[in-house]
Amino acid sequence: MDFNDTPEEAEFRAEARAFLSQHLKPKTPGALRSGSREDFLARAKAWQKTKAEGGFAQITWPKEMGGRGGTVMQQVIWGQEEAKFDAPTGPFAIGLGMCIPTVIAFGSDEHKQRYVQKALKGEEIWCQLFSEPSAGSDVAGLKTKAVKDGDEWVINGQKVWTSGAHYSDYGIVLVRTDPNVPKHKGLTMFIVDMKQPGVDVRPIHQASGGSEFNEVYFTDVRIADKDRLGEPGMGWKVALVTLMNERLAVGGSPGPDWKEIMDYARSAGTLSNQAFRDKLADWYVAAQGYKLTKFRTQTALSRGETPGPENSIGKIINANHLQDICNSAIEMQDHFGLIVDKDEAPSDAVFQESFLWAPGLRIAGGTDEILKNIIAERVLGLPQDVRVDKDKTFAEMN
Repeated sequence: MDFNDTPEEAEFRAEARAFLSQHLKPKTPGALRSGSREDFLARAKAWQKTKAEGGFAQITWPKEMGGRGGTVMQQVIWGQEEAKFDAPTGPFAIGLGMCIPTVIAFGSDEHKQRYVQKALKGEEIWCQLFSEPSAGSDVAGLKTKAVKDGDEWVINGQKVWTSGAHYSDYGIVLVRTDPNVPKHKGLTMFIVDMKQPGVDVRPIHQASGGSEFNEVYFTDVRIADKDRLGEPGMGWKVALVTLMNERLAVGGSPGPDWKEIMDYARSAGTLSNQAFRDKLADWYVAAQGYKLTKFRTQTALSRGETPGPENSIGKIINANHLQDICNSAIEMQDHFGLIVDKDEAPSDAVFQESFLWAPGLRIAGGTDEILKNIIAERVLGLPQDVRVDKDKTFAEMN
């Protein structure tokens, strides 16, 4: 592995850091979510517009699409540097990281002209509508259906756990268009206007107090055939592009790490506790192991190579790592650990907030169990689980 930037990478890193320093403040706990949701969305849209104007909105996208035409390694460097600042990127992570790349890959020229630039400049927000009550990690088991009616498709059904649907303008929705073939073969993807009649978005109240996920009901929603992404029945192929991007997007560590809990333990006078020091050592080793794994990926990207399957372990490690650290910090705070008010809780309640949504991180983008199966089958070469539904039509199984 090579831990050093090439001269070109070092130059880009310096340029990115200078741009970020000019427009943002260094990261501070809780700063991003201060104020109302409307204020946060306004800041996010303003920052997205600033990035687009500065040529940093989507580093790897071609220039004709509004991107920089840069390398994947430059995108990695930008992500590293932006993470050091209070950058309100959340509302656009799904749209620009998953939905719009799918539109670019499978949409028409009209789609690209209509949607790409507006999303890139922060004018429109997107969501993805995949999961259902009976189709989570096994998304191919979905039941929301679309029936062809002339030049339109009529959609009925329910989606759930849709992040950001309550403030999104558009979405990509995966539906069943043919129940008389095996479940993976009867799916089709569409672009849907989230504000049109028949789309009912209902926020889900979370244990953390927020409502970032939603149920979405479709009742006789009409979508033009021209807003289809890919051919009818090819939705699974289209969805794989989105799902691969999703698992990469949620593979980071967006909460407190060993440094934060060590600082808190030092201030609380428990750093000398041997049991805590044993845990701290485990957290540090796990964090360094993942850091070195990322360096391996970055080295491959820097050399123009394709990263290996080791990148799949990131989400499993980080989600469990985060949950364990936050649980230990809350226990260390004793009865004060029950307080979730930022103004009253120790460390501005950063451990409480992360603890409450950490379980969701273990579900988003594929549960731990699903990802372990992927690693077992595709990395370790172990035999696949028995699948009794592999050659049966969806109608036969339901």
